[in-house]
Amino acid sequence: MQTSQTECNDLSLLFPFPEGWYFVASRRSILKERLIQKTWLGEQIVVWCDEEGRICMSESVCPHMGSELGPATGGRVRNGCLVCPFHGFEYDVTGQCVATPFAPAPKSAKLKVFETRELLGLVFAWWGNGGQSPRWSLPEDPTTGPDWGELEFRSMRFPGHPQETTENAVDLAHLRYVHGYSNVSRTASVSVKGACLESCFDFKRRQNIAGIMRFMFDVSATTHVFGLGYSFVQIHERTLGMDARLWVLATPVDGKFIDLVLVGQLRELRKPKRPIIGMRFFPVGLRTRIMGKILASVQKRDVLQDVAIWSRKQYRAHPQLCRSDGEIAIYRRYCEQFYPARPDGIQNRRKLQSVRV
Repeated sequence: MQTSQTECNDLSLLFPFPEGWYFVASRRSILKERLIQKTWLGEQIVVWCDEEGRICMSESVCPHMGSELGPATGGRVRNGCLVCPFHGFEYDVTGQCVATPFAPAPKSAKLKVFETRELLGLVFAWWGNGGQSPRWSLPEDPTTGPDWGELEFRSMRFPGHPQETTENAVDLAHLRYVHGYSNVSRTASVSVKGACLESCFDFKRRQNIAGIMRFMFDVSATTHVFGLGYSFVQIHERTLGMDARLWVLATPVDGKFIDLVLVGQLRELRKPKRPIIGMRFFPVGLRTRIMGKILASVQKRDVLQDVAIWSRKQYRAHPQLCRSDGEIAIYRRYCEQFYPARPDGIQNRRKLQSVRV
């Protein structure tokens, strides 16, 4: 049966943007830059922090006379308020105009603000279908402590969609074929509970370290997906007794490009189970930083391999799946709940309370 071009790349089925929580910026970058302006899910937004540490993300157009509020046009933060560069109207973190230079602040002057949530210094904002309020929450902060290192960030922009990138969480076949993992096996059934999907698997991979040693990583991974913009992977490497975390955060820029931000965190390697090119004699902090760089280079290589495919692939609404692709069908059904009803009357959103395969 011949497939039409519309079927081969019907990206219209993936729009409007799926609702959910999407990454905005780190608290550290907001404090450093004071005022951030960017395109986020097709909207021009600004982000800032007041003197009490409260973060606001709002539209970047002043309701007074329509000026851009970003730093490129002279927008700035003063005493915790966003100041319009055109007439000096000041807005607090609720979006309300609280002062003007020449008259009392008009109560009707109010910015559209987005609901935000912060996890370990990562700031997310809610995108709802038709402006709908949040229907579900992100998970609680993972347990942390002084033995967990700093968050490390890597970001890239390319043509794509978060549904396509997040699908990797259940696509074990590509781990073997694209990335060369071995002994890939699922350790628990893929489960879906409302907006949360969980995928658990083991794998091994051989890796050159510093061009000196070939090391076999024996990894157990659990991926927690909350909507299509937030994936959190817990990683345990058995050979060394090493624990790591990886956040994969896909955020649509517009209708074509996405920003993919990878956030990694490594637990201190205090007593590795086996020597790593003599690193057992290094101070714990240095040893951990070196292993962090090794893991980052491995993850970067894997992601760049994926980006080469993601940025060129065509979306198929009805893929011709084989027996080993069973979890992909479950994932596609999971995704439907994040879209509104389509104009042709087809309901994309399904209430998936609990599904296991």
